[in-house]
Amino acid sequence: MHPRFYLLATIGLLLCAFEATAQTPSVRKETAPVWPSVKKETKPWTRWWWMGSAVDSAGISNALDTYNAVGFGGVEIAPIYGAKGFESKYVDFLSPQWVHLLNITTRQATRLHMGVDLTTGTGWPFGGPQIDLKHAAAKMELKVLRQYVDLALPDHIDTSIGTLQALVAYRGVTPEPILDKVKDGTLHWEHGAGNMSVYALYSSHTKQKVKRAAPGGEGYTLDHLSGEAVQLYLHRFDTAFHKQVPGIRAFYNDSYEVYGADWTPSFLPEFRKRRGYDLTRFIREFTSAGISDTIARVKSDYRETMAELLLDNFTNPWTQWAHSYHRMTKNQAHGSPGNLIDLYATVDIPECETFGSTYFPIPGLRRDSADIRNVSPDPIMMQFATSAGHIAGHPLISSETFTWLTEHFKTSLSQCKPEVEQAFLAGVNHVFYHGTTYSPKEVPFPGWLFYASVNFVPANSWWSHLPGLNDYITRVQSVLQAGRPDNDLIVYWPVYDIWNDAEGMDMPLSVHHIDKWLYPTAFYKQVMALHGKGYTLDFVSDNWIDRTKGYKALIIPKAHMMPLATLKKIIALAQNGTRVIFEALPEDVPGMNELAARRKEFQTLLEDLRGVKNVMITADVQGALQQIGIRREALTDAGLQFIRRKQGEDTWYYLVNHTANRISQFIPVNQHVSRVLMLDPLRGDSGLAEIEQTDSSTKVKVTLASGESIILKAAGTPAKKEFPDWVYLNTPQASLNLPGPWQLAFKDGGPFIPAAVKLDSLVDWTTLPDTALASFSGKGVYTTSFNLPAKNAKEYVLQLDEVHESAHIWINGKDAGIVWSIPYTLRVGKYLRAGKNEIQIEVANLMANHIRYMDQHHIPWRQYHEINFVNINYKDFDAANWKVQLSGLMGKVTITPYL
Repeated sequence: MHPRFYLLATIGLLLCAFEATAQTPSVRKETAPVWPSVKKETKPWTRWWWMGSAVDSAGISNALDTYNAVGFGGVEIAPIYGAKGFESKYVDFLSPQWVHLLNITTRQATRLHMGVDLTTGTGWPFGGPQIDLKHAAAKMELKVLRQYVDLALPDHIDTSIGTLQALVAYRGVTPEPILDKVKDGTLHWEHGAGNMSVYALYSSHTKQKVKRAAPGGEGYTLDHLSGEAVQLYLHRFDTAFHKQVPGIRAFYNDSYEVYGADWTPSFLPEFRKRRGYDLTRFIREFTSAGISDTIARVKSDYRETMAELLLDNFTNPWTQWAHSYHRMTKNQAHGSPGNLIDLYATVDIPECETFGSTYFPIPGLRRDSADIRNVSPDPIMMQFATSAGHIAGHPLISSETFTWLTEHFKTSLSQCKPEVEQAFLAGVNHVFYHGTTYSPKEVPFPGWLFYASVNFVPANSWWSHLPGLNDYITRVQSVLQAGRPDNDLIVYWPVYDIWNDAEGMDMPLSVHHIDKWLYPTAFYKQVMALHGKGYTLDFVSDNWIDRTKGYKALIIPKAHMMPLATLKKIIALAQNGTRVIFEALPEDVPGMNELAARRKEFQTLLEDLRGVKNVMITADVQGALQQIGIRREALTDAGLQFIRRKQGEDTWYYLVNHTANRISQFIPVNQHVSRVLMLDPLRGDSGLAEIEQTDSSTKVKVTLASGESIILKAAGTPAKKEFPDWVYLNTPQASLNLPGPWQLAFKDGGPFIPAAVKLDSLVDWTTLPDTALASFSGKGVYTTSFNLPAKNAKEYVLQLDEVHESAHIWINGKDAGIVWSIPYTLRVGKYLRAGKNEIQIEVANLMANHIRYMDQHHIPWRQYHEINFVNINYKDFDAANWKVQLSGLMGKVTITPYL
């Protein structure tokens, strides 16, 4: 493990109050003996939009109390545009009043043992009124002047385009710089007759302004490649905070969305210093849309320089600035024209993003066709952030989670579970919801809402059921933040193959275009193959490859380009004992400078490589791993996915069944252990698992329905105390059907509360005779009684056929828990008694039917500045023609005894 892990862990403890806090009753009551402690970081946090920053002291306190009550551990303040009609309540960003409100927020959060992060800006990307055009996002402008025998060049050089930085004439293939011949905007150059081309390169500006800016945050987007611009930008915060930053934990930067920013005024001298030659010598190749080796090499050098400028002039200085205030940084590097691993590794909390929805073959899991984006969230994309966190030793790795998971008002908690599990499996351990909007109490339903989020807001019908999801995430994150990552392999990312692509210019590596820059690569295919077979791995960049410790082998996927320095590092690692497996040898070095000399040395090293100890060259990477004794986790053969962590002598396994089938069998773990504790993150139950010993491993009995997860704690030392045995559901008996009749009453919703009804069967409540039910969003409370002849089974499982969309259960007046995820089952034996039993099932449906009613009746509710409110396709939102969403319980309710 990198030493920085321990350093940052200590910083976190001292500066960010990583103290254990009071656990929610559902977590504390059930998990104290075996689960890691609950801290504010183990709970989910949420992005908290301040619309127009129209917040006040009472509203802040009430909101945080409300968020804390359902299990949030912190908020991330993101000031944005405001709601119409409330302009008089807007507070300018970083004004004394705004800073005062921020201080109130941090004090109230501390009272509740919650944390606060703050975006270093408003909206996105960074920018604002302190950024003049000189320091704004820049772009190159190229103008080609054609010269023929009978035509003369224009004397006047157009400077309205931008600052002229290069003027190069070509006669044939030879470039001739002529910028020094421009005086006062006029070209003074005597040249002979003949065909020639003249290229003019200008430093211009994108003139992009901050998107979704809050009052006081409007202005040009920052030039992230300019160190001077970054310092100017941060100085406004120094002034506003008077060098005394409020009690926030971390500063945050949203995904890099600086459109068309492919330049900075100092680019040419920086390029010469970093790449060793004058870029203007290749200005014709640089500007060409064609494909050739020279074009690709020049563009690769350009992209590498962009990456270094972004790292050196923005990410590093911003992080150092935050550290000067004893604060951390949290950054989304994706979408930037940089080396994602280097950028993520530089900050304290790397953050990835889930955008859109993923297909999971879980029976009954709803996924509407309208919710499908062009590219689904991909765990390999997430691993750029998590790998960087692992190799740099960062304890926390976060995710902006559930962005555009579904269309507004149609997201169920059950849809959130596999999506967040996919992030956990990729290495995320600090989830941020996208998200929650501050809304004054006087604003009627649905309150203030942000245009791109799943609405984790108190106005949501299922808000009181949210502790089900939040407690689940808290338990999982308590494990995934414990100890350290336990990955065996480190896989080299050949970024130069991407940079060598002759298409385009700056090449931002975004989550929306991974089908172009990631999916086709040998790297992606190799990583997918290794994951599928149960190998644990992280990614590594050229800059980190010789600084990464603790892995059993380094894998080099098939790569066309590799820097000479990287190959030398790999050879040195092998000579010092690291196992290195090349899928194939790289073919060439990238870039233009001193190409012949570098190629010659590179080829010599490749020729000698076959004789280097600890180096294997084979297309059969998995065969090589078996040959050197690096074992895969064969539990993936059953269809399970997993992530593994090490804590002292113990190993944690987080297992998920995202297949369509039930998995019930003994699965192997790659070690011999004396005992295995099984922990249910959904309910908090725990117990000793059944195990079998083999020559090479311990096998653990695991029974998971489709959609379920479990945590194993494989103990490396003998048990110091006794634990109860895990209760397996092995032998089901005849199920008891709860036929009703059911009393159904309605509460906590609108646009009006329907009358109570009596049901002989459970059907979609919107199909009942009362037409008001088709528009109602809120809760329906089902009650009935049933007779249990005798209580003699070891466990009883309540099964709900269909739930639209979540349910809170009480049996005999006792809270039995929230059923919010597939499968809709609940262990209820401890609540039952022989004879008569009473059951109450409170079901929350979606907000959608209420919103549909409001739009059908032209009731205004979406009145915001800027983008206002749009649908998942970024068109004006209108729910008037939506289909009525299914609501309530449907099918059967049964209780099954297990012997």
